[in-house]
Amino acid sequence: MRVFHSPASARHDPDRYFRRGSIVTHPEQADRYAILREAVGRAHDVSEPGDHGLEPIRAVHDAGYITFLRETWERRHELPGVGDEVLSGHFSRPHMYARPDGLLGLLGYHTADTSTPIRAGTWAAIHAGAQVAVETADAALEDRVAYALCRPPGHHAYADSAGGFCFLNNSGIAARRMQARMSARTGRPAKVAILDIDVHHGNGTQGIFYEADDVLTISIHADPANYFPYYAGYAEEIGAGAGIGYNVNLPLPHGEGDASFHGAIEKGLARIAEYAPDALVVALGLDASEHDPIGALKVTTPGFERAAGLIASVGLPTALVQEGGYLCDALPDNLAAFLSGFESGR
Repeated sequence: MRVFHSPASARHDPDRYFRRGSIVTHPEQADRYAILREAVGRAHDVSEPGDHGLEPIRAVHDAGYITFLRETWERRHELPGVGDEVLSGHFSRPHMYARPDGLLGLLGYHTADTSTPIRAGTWAAIHAGAQVAVETADAALEDRVAYALCRPPGHHAYADSAGGFCFLNNSGIAARRMQARMSARTGRPAKVAILDIDVHHGNGTQGIFYEADDVLTISIHADPANYFPYYAGYAEEIGAGAGIGYNVNLPLPHGEGDASFHGAIEKGLARIAEYAPDALVVALGLDASEHDPIGALKVTTPGFERAAGLIASVGLPTALVQEGGYLCDALPDNLAAFLSGFESGR
């Protein structure tokens, strides 16, 4: 299996995080990249992507938001006393009226929480992650499957907002890239499905495609009623407008393990079969693991291998895009098991 990564992924390196009234160690550290890179390098062809520019990012994200991400670190002098990261404690709500001009207001407008600070290397890291997703999408169309070691993750990022450790929606970028390439080849509109198996609901991905019927979004995750992202991920969210019926949420009770996880995947795959897409993106969170420090499910390492086999059996060109999965001894083993299971199941 071809694997794409970028060393620039480690340039976004938050070490602390304001959570539940305390400053704690940030779960989404640059060490995640190093651990996952070592794990895939043992058995797979590992390459760095070319630079495909901003166009694939613009296919998913708002132009003003992209400018915000690119320019914020250089504008940090506008905030007296700022240290090694730029962050706001003021966040916009749906009731509010305008996008402000000042940097502190923009930080609250374009971010949802305190988990997405902008630091010296943040733009370099997230831009590189998007290029990894694009290169992987291209390779998957040629080779039937490829893996994107994207870091930071992306599925909580909306078209114009960062949150939940995510800045650019790499899975969405991969989906639109595959769609564009297939449509250019065939001269007809192409359809893509995104299957998100991260323990957290892919709320940003849902938001981006909620009114679309050319991208089917399916998320399997822990019940959000008392778990991040709290405000989305419920079964009754089925899409809007042209997208009605093209968003599927399959929340699981906390503590569920392999059997429930695999059952939800089978339900998702049945809907994908009905949809009959031309390609598939798997938003590959590994934080459903029984060992994950911020997870809420109990999936085993063999359970990830089995999940991969189920998904591979669909037989579609598939881009595997790394989402969550946090620092624990099982993290590299879970990734290796999933990739092995996918190759065996093809």
